[in-house]
Formats: sequence, structure tokens, C-alpha cells
Amino acid sequence: MSPHTPRAPRALIAEDEPILAAALAHALQRLWPELDIVATCPNGVEALRQGLALQPDILFLDIKMPGKTGLEAAEELAEQWPDGVPFPHIVFVTAYDEYALAAFEHAAADYVLKPVNDARLGKTVERLQQRLRDSAGGNGNATATASPTPATAPAATAASTAESASDGNMARLLSQLQAMLPPAPRLQMIRAAVGNSVRMIALADVVYFEALDKYINVVCQDSEALIRTSLKELLPQLDPQQFWQIHRGTIVNASAIATAVRDEAGKLSLTLRQHPAQLRVSPLYAHLFRQM
Repeated sequence: MSPHTPRAPRALIAEDEPILAAALAHALQRLWPELDIVATCPNGVEALRQGLALQPDILFLDIKMPGKTGLEAAEELAEQWPDGVPFPHIVFVTAYDEYALAAFEHAAADYVLKPVNDARLGKTVERLQQRLRDSAGGNGNATATASPTPATAPAATAASTAESASDGNMARLLSQLQAMLPPAPRLQMIRAAVGNSVRMIALADVVYFEALDKYINVVCQDSEALIRTSLKELLPQLDPQQFWQIHRGTIVNASAIATAVRDEAGKLSLTLRQHPAQLRVSPLYAHLFRQM
């Protein structure tokens, strides 16, 4: 390949229904012959593994899949994605109705409605092609030259800004999509088993929640307790104004945060009021701590 020959864009499809996966692949081949479909994954776990290994330019993710949903796969990909590598453009494959699809408008992702419709998919392809052209002009994503020259300082700053905006958009998108699920009742009290007794913990006393395998560690100012649930189940029951998810495995009480500090490598962490722990912030949630 010539140093100035544009690279063909690469896509990964994650869909647990083989017939629908094949239909989407065939439709993409008709509408976008240059697109290289590098993998078709039957579940979210495989989509996460293959996505990190292959680093495609585009991800087509079914929202409902075994192992991990498309939302969970997208979130974990965003947290584990290598620094300096442009994050893929995401298209969610969904069976939701037109009213629920309002969550996708103005978001950092597109959607394809099941069953695949060429007219709708064609519009998605046009948007993806434009986004790839925009990316190629700013940070060397697909359709850029195979051997890009080193970025100048202003270009690097622009790429970093674009990456931060993308992370913020992805976090907002995930929040919007979670809002499409039936609302869970708000928790008023945490009930944690301690030996033969049940300890009642007021939410105001919780500094942060930390995922530990099949449990959550409830961390208070001077004590800790384990509850048998997952952050995925707990999060919808918490007030989002008071409790912020800052990492796939951490939810923090916003009133307990003292400072947000960025180290020399650009990694963000939190210091807490009246607690010695330092909590790492995923790039996906770094937008929560931008200066006002």
C-alpha cells in the first residue's frame, strides 16, 4: 500500500442472532463495498475481546446480547481503550420503538432498527462516512494515510479535545439509554448483613460503593460492609445528583469529593473528605470534573 493510499474503514458486528448478523453484513456490503467487516461476534463478551484486539473504526452493537449487553460492552471498551487510539464510532442495533429511539438523537452514536432497512442503514452509512472523513482530518482515523506524520502540538491538543468530547458524549449516551429502562425505586437505606445482624446504613453516610466480584463494598467514613448485589442493579436505585459513577467498578457520593487531580500521565483521580482513599476516574466519566 502506498504511504498516501487511504486505508479501508474496518467494522465489527456484535449480534447474537446469526440471521440478523448476516443480513446486516450483506446490507453493509451492498451499501458500502469498501467497508471491511473484520469480525462478527455472537455476544457482548466476545465483542469486548475482539474490539480491543482488532481496534476497528466502527462497532455495530446489538443492545440486547447474552454475556454483556451492547451498552455494557461499549462502556467497558471505552474504559479499556488504549490511550492515543481514536475510539470507534458506535452504531447500536436495536428493536426499540421510535419513541425510545429519541435517546439517540444528537448523541455520539447512531442506531439501526431491527429488521435492517436499507433506507435507514444508508443514512447511517452516510453519517459514518462523514464522521470518518472528519476524524481523518483531525487525528488520523480510517481513510487517513497509512503513515501519518507526527502531530504538531496544536493538532495533538485538538485530538485530545476531540477525544474528551467523545468520552463525554458516550457517557451521556449511556445515561440516556439507561433512562429508557423501567425506573427502579429509590433506595433510602442500605441493609448489610454483619454476622447474625443486619446493619442499617443511611445513604448520606456512604462515601463510595466499590464492586468486589459478586459483592459491593459499602465504604463509610469509619467502616465498611458488604452487600450481595451488582453496581448495575444498584445504580438505578440511587439519586444521580448525589451518587456519581466514576468508573465501571466505583460509584462515589458527590458530597464526599474533595478534589479531582490529574497526574503526569493525564490520569484523573479523586481525593475525598475525611477518608484517605484515592479513587481512579475512568476517561469515560472525566467530563464530570471539568472546570466550570
